[in-house]
Amino acid sequence: MEPSAFARFAAIDWSGAVGPRQRGIAIALCGLGGEAPRLVRPGHVWSRAEALAWMLEEMPGRTLVGLDLGPSLPFADRGAFFPGWARSPPDARGLWRLVEEICAEDPHLAASSFVDHPDAARHFRRHGGRVGDRFQPGRGRLRVTEEAQRAQGLNPYSNFNLVGAAQVGKSSLTGMRLLRRLDGKLPVWPFDFAPDRPFDPQVGKGSLVVEIYTSIAALRAGLPKGRTKVRDPATLDRALAALGSAPHRPLASYNDHATDAIMSAAWLRLVHGEPALWAPPALTPVLARTEGWTFGVR
Repeated sequence: MEPSAFARFAAIDWSGAVGPRQRGIAIALCGLGGEAPRLVRPGHVWSRAEALAWMLEEMPGRTLVGLDLGPSLPFADRGAFFPGWARSPPDARGLWRLVEEICAEDPHLAASSFVDHPDAARHFRRHGGRVGDRFQPGRGRLRVTEEAQRAQGLNPYSNFNLVGAAQVGKSSLTGMRLLRRLDGKLPVWPFDFAPDRPFDPQVGKGSLVVEIYTSIAALRAGLPKGRTKVRDPATLDRALAALGSAPHRPLASYNDHATDAIMSAAWLRLVHGEPALWAPPALTPVLARTEGWTFGVR
């Protein structure tokens, strides 16, 4: 796989919210060069199914697309996603299948049935003070890439935590239903590069999916740690300039989701050719099959 082969760059700010449509979903797209990324369907309130359909049916070929969600759960620390549960799968694709099987009747690609499943629930911190007896006290279990994020000064949250404004567990679980539907249609890094699953460049018209963490893009754009959310046009243009981008087209609303997507698309375009980002030293073949990795984490 040659990163320089990409012609377009997209970033999708994802959402795990309940309901048929999610205001937290935003998609930004740009090409090579310096033009600012633009929102896809500005003002539209996306459903998760619509975002999936855009990726499979409308997204241009040769697009590097970043998904702001966790594609897997911690595995390396305990040798399993769900220690003690007989149905705990051996790899990430098995996890996607398990989530889909349990949530098959949940509408809108939701994952409520999974977190309420009596065996799975033991591992999550849920609303109403419900903490599973297998939830790791404190921050909760982290993937290896999330430990690496902490080493870079970031503040990742455990995907087993479903409580609080900064939690990412819900979006990660709903994202696994998305990834289950992308499997075999769009390659996902690093899972499609594991030794037992060679990358097929013919799949996905040359496009590739990676996991992103929007704060990495914001920090690269010069925003201060702990204040990486942009809600005004001037700050967005300063951030874009630091990412090698021209000023943006004015938005109807400057919310975190839109600006995160725009900055992240510009960041992907800027850094996608850096070889070190495709070969982080801690990314082993086992991790490539089980936990995955966040693009941009060294």
